[in-house]
Amino acid sequence: MAEHASNALDPKELFGHVQDSTGLHVPRFLAPKTHGHIELPQPFKLEKPLIEMHTGNALIDNTIEPLDFKFTKYMAIELVVAIIICVLFIGLGQALKGGTIARGRLRNALEAILFYFRDNVARPCIGHHDADKFVPFLWTIFLFVLFCNLFGMLPWLGSPTASLATTGALAGVTFFTVVASSIQKLGGWGFMKSFVPHMDLPLPVKIPMILLMFPIEVVGLLIKHFVLAVRLLANMMGGHVVLAVIVAFIAASAQTVWWYAITPSSVLGATGLSLLELLVAFLQAYIFTFLSALFIGMAVHPH
Repeated sequence: MAEHASNALDPKELFGHVQDSTGLHVPRFLAPKTHGHIELPQPFKLEKPLIEMHTGNALIDNTIEPLDFKFTKYMAIELVVAIIICVLFIGLGQALKGGTIARGRLRNALEAILFYFRDNVARPCIGHHDADKFVPFLWTIFLFVLFCNLFGMLPWLGSPTASLATTGALAGVTFFTVVASSIQKLGGWGFMKSFVPHMDLPLPVKIPMILLMFPIEVVGLLIKHFVLAVRLLANMMGGHVVLAVIVAFIAASAQTVWWYAITPSSVLGATGLSLLELLVAFLQAYIFTFLSALFIGMAVHPH
């Protein structure tokens, strides 16, 4: 009994429900021969990884997975999300072709999202002159993050945004967009100069200040995008881990008299937390998109 409880609340078991894997855990009646486990096909996986972390730090080695081209659960979800976005918005684009009005609740809702991000996120953060060309990027980022977050609400699946690989890639795309847009607007030398504000100081004082501020601003730019990735990761993973702990209390109390009191409490707690996670899914997608727009605006208009 004690062994069962410790296994249910074991950190490895809890984090296993929110981490990426090469298989899916489904109800046992869907895969009775494998006890509810479905292994994904691995057509490209290498026997020996090209890159593998051996730092001696378990947190780093487990977070940064080997580069072996394996096909994972989160990759499958991201592929489905990309297909959903393409189907929705290619259809919307064709419906709006020629200046026609979008018809239907879904298409009207999608069009409203586009106008909202153009008028309330892109233009205030980037400016009316430059904002419109970044709207497709911001729109895509928001929808991709949102759908990935919402997939985490489905049982037996998971949220790809609870993985550093996904949030890091999204932050990397934003970083590339920030740097590329700044260089395109200001030029290479202008981009370098944007890291140092104008200072009306004597030359003997100004030069040391520039040499000091330039590396600090460069590191700050990298840190901002790293935090962008970690913020989304922490919020999505944290909520799913807490939800897993609440549900694990049911299994941990099995075959004890406490099960009759813990089970309804855990079910009610998990339901309430799931509703909160639904709000967080939308909120974190919006925050990620808003910060991306803010970083682009700061790069295009540095002063």
